[in-house]
Amino acid sequence: MKSHKYTITVRRTEDKDGNPTDGPAVTFTATNHDELTEIVRRVQEAGQFPPDEAAAFAIGLKLFGETMLLHRDRALFTEMRPHFMDFMKKLKASLKDA
Repeated sequence: MKSHKYTITVRRTEDKDGNPTDGPAVTFTATNHDELTEIVRRVQEAGQFPPDEAAAFAIGLKLFGETMLLHRDRALFTEMRPHFMDFMKKLKASLKDA
């Protein structure tokens, strides 16, 4: 399957008390069959979450879903997969209605 390639960087900018931090970042490469910036835009435009939460939700969900898709034969995902697929159908329907 052809995939888009992304570089993901996560850096903590504040601690849980709101103090600025300058800790190490985690950077990795991920692939996805969907164009993630378009997915983020659609979730943000739906208005179900504040923009930053919508972006985090969309990116996290797509990264998880792609990993599950790539490793769908693993027992770890056996129970989760049908529920995830149902959830994705509901999410896509809610984005069409928005």
